[in-house]
Amino acid sequence: MSITGKRFAAAVVGLGMVTLSACGSSGSASGSGGDSRTVTLVSHDSWAASKSVVSAFERESGYKVKVLKDGDAGQAVNKAILTKDNPQGDVFFGVDNTLLSRALDNGLFQPYEAKGLDQVEAGFQLDKDKHRVTPIDYGDICVNYDKKYFADHKLTPPASFDDLTKPAYKNLLVTENASTSSPGLGFLLGTAAEYGATGWPDYWKKLEANGVKVVDGWEQAYDQEFSGSAGGRKAGGDRPLVVSYASSPPAEVVYAQPRPKTAPTGVATGTCFRQIEFAGVLSNARNTKGAKAFVDFLIGRTFQEDMPLNMFVYPVVQGAKVPAEFTEYGPAATDPETMAPDLIAANRDQWVKSWTSLVLK
Repeated sequence: MSITGKRFAAAVVGLGMVTLSACGSSGSASGSGGDSRTVTLVSHDSWAASKSVVSAFERESGYKVKVLKDGDAGQAVNKAILTKDNPQGDVFFGVDNTLLSRALDNGLFQPYEAKGLDQVEAGFQLDKDKHRVTPIDYGDICVNYDKKYFADHKLTPPASFDDLTKPAYKNLLVTENASTSSPGLGFLLGTAAEYGATGWPDYWKKLEANGVKVVDGWEQAYDQEFSGSAGGRKAGGDRPLVVSYASSPPAEVVYAQPRPKTAPTGVATGTCFRQIEFAGVLSNARNTKGAKAFVDFLIGRTFQEDMPLNMFVYPVVQGAKVPAEFTEYGPAATDPETMAPDLIAANRDQWVKSWTSLVLK
């Protein structure tokens, strides 16, 4: 979910649309049996943690951590499912609530109730009866806007989904393909939550008529098409509205040299959809013991407080400190759209298929 690490390369949401080898990676360092001293983490491209924090886990646990990054979240989940009988690693991080049912229905994870789970808010525990996954972080997929563009054009930035269909914002928005991108899918689900199962197609017809541009993934949308990001400005991006994250503005500040006093981008808070990320022990992990220790580490206070400025997401553990940059430049949405996991499971694939026919025709 991060703005800095997550490079949403084309990732296919539907398993039937992806062609991947069903064998495990020959480079997996998990070893055989349950006594290996290496634990292999499989994740999406945005995985990031301070070296000192991971090193502390290695010293305290006795395990060496190996990280295998497997593309966008959707791509990584799909590949993990296809290789579940001979997995590439031991623990998976990065499946979110939009794809959780697919992972669980395909038996990707084995049950494990992590130590410290009682410190995680119940609302984040979407598999609390079986504990096949453990919530690690959350964030909000939202439309971001280029402050300079709207100031220069004396135009008030949009604040809601409805606003995006108004003539004043014609040809200004770029979003990601819902069938190939996690934020693109989250934005689609946000519109379904707002307008209902029968109302979202009409909304997208209006959005399409108002000139929305669709690209494959987040990196292209944010770093190339969006005029408000550092990358977009360099690339000549001409879209002042983009589907990204509520935590994108603080990232623009943290990584700018010199740091600006205010974020160059803002968030349309009425367009947000809450995303929760999970980790789990893979069903056929070779190093189950190490995988469980690593999941415990992920919801430990040390990692939870290290995570925000590495992956630009919020911790789920109660009392974990959030960096001042988040509070000042990108607070979490106060009333984001949400959707029950069973509703996502029942409708996601058909909605994506309908969206594709409607928008990419």
